[in-house]
Amino acid sequence: STDWKKANAVKLKFQLLKTYKELYQSMDLYEENKLQINAFVLAIAKDGGVAAPMSRRRQKLDSRDYIEDELPAGYERMHNPLEPVYDENSRILILGSFPSARSRENGFHYGDPKNRFWKLLARLFGEPVPADTAARKALLLRRGIALWDVVAVCDIKGSSEQSIRNVVPADINRILRAAEIQTVIANGDTAYRLYQKYCREYTGREAVKCPSTSPSNAIFTLERLADRWVEAVEPELWIAGAENSSQGSIRQSPE
Repeated sequence: STDWKKANAVKLKFQLLKTYKELYQSMDLYEENKLQINAFVLAIAKDGGVAAPMSRRRQKLDSRDYIEDELPAGYERMHNPLEPVYDENSRILILGSFPSARSRENGFHYGDPKNRFWKLLARLFGEPVPADTAARKALLLRRGIALWDVVAVCDIKGSSEQSIRNVVPADINRILRAAEIQTVIANGDTAYRLYQKYCREYTGREAVKCPSTSPSNAIFTLERLADRWVEAVEPELWIAGAENSSQGSIRQSPE
């Protein structure tokens, strides 16, 4: 009924407002953006379609109410458990959308062996495919690459990017403040769309959309992925990453 939807909207507003407030407070931006945040959250909450109907017996809602137990079937309210990888020498920032279930289980980015991300980087830089977390971190930092996700909190069904909803963006500025990032790459359509919607305005940085390394993007072979990623970024940035290491040079895109 309409009453149930209104109740859900109020409940969702409290949940989203709390999360957004904490995020913006962590960046010292809450007070100057308070009205915009409230308006944005209210606009989302008015949709009223994000949760199953509440119990008729519930009479009062307050900011301590949560929505996790009333999400649609298969959905979970998830917080991104993965920390970004970067240091002051990072020059390229690669952003995914949200870590897959396998990555969340493994505790590091692109933990699904079917995802071609690590094979792609190894191919680009002429290195062996890193086999564990330590080797993957070392490759990223050695090559001047920062890595994280667009989404800090969302409702998601399994590992489905298409199911992502009720997004709280990650604090991308945390990386931009610490490193002289020259290029931001979105790994796939979903990461790019979410970045444009939730992060573009507050970072003030454009993102380059590259084909997804996900196994679902089967139309792109590893060879085609490498060609497109090389073409998308200024060559000197890839070359600079290669020069940071003695293990090889960047793959050249065909003429």
